[in-house]
Amino acid sequence: HAVVDYEDDRRAGKAAPPGTERRISFMQSGVHTLADMEECFKRNAVAVVGWPMEEPVFKPGARQAPPALQVIVELMNRLDRQEAIDRLEAVLTNDPTLAFRLLRYINSPAFGLRVEISSFRHAIMMLGYQKLKRWLALLLATASKDTNMKPIMYAAVRRGMFMENLVRGSGDDDLRGEMFLCGVFSLLDRMMGQPFADMLKSIPVPTRVFEALAKGTGPFMPYFKLVAAVEQESVFDIREAADALMISVAEVNVALLRALVAARQLT
Repeated sequence: HAVVDYEDDRRAGKAAPPGTERRISFMQSGVHTLADMEECFKRNAVAVVGWPMEEPVFKPGARQAPPALQVIVELMNRLDRQEAIDRLEAVLTNDPTLAFRLLRYINSPAFGLRVEISSFRHAIMMLGYQKLKRWLALLLATASKDTNMKPIMYAAVRRGMFMENLVRGSGDDDLRGEMFLCGVFSLLDRMMGQPFADMLKSIPVPTRVFEALAKGTGPFMPYFKLVAAVEQESVFDIREAADALMISVAEVNVALLRALVAARQLT
């Protein structure tokens, strides 16, 4: 009880009595900003629960994309142009670390491939250009080395998996792929500090994905409303968004659980 009293004093701006500063390890829920997260760890938190994404999207001066991200974007553009495998391999050989991460993603349990992919050429032969762009999208969304970006990167992967699973029963592979891409790229503006309209000039994405990310319109927006409701833990909004998509709450739960498992296997 005394510890709680001292914590109340701290919130009121009063200093705790000497020698009574809080040192009890705890887990904090409801964390929505990076500042909140850092403050929790300063107060001896062992973990935080929440999605620390309520930060300003754009900061003065757009960040220059790191070399690794530039290589990924170049590869995605070359894949989009259906360039020869030799030319694609030549780009990737300039970044062995990127090649290793790409193969690690492709061979992860999350995607259940029956044959181990041993090279970039093998990956193209087994998966084809369009599916390979999926793995590059994952790399692009998780390429930042900034520790504070890790929650954002994890959220992006989870969003992609979640949105894809929401249309799992559609039987439309193109729709599933675009939903995945849309979710994975949906936080790229926060990672890069640039508006989507600028970034997507150099990153090839389908029309429906561009409409959702750059314009906030199109058929994918109802799914974004459902994702936002889940992340905000708003039961009423979850039910309303699910009803609008004619998806049951049970189906939403299944899609989310699958996404969390898959995202954990990838990050």
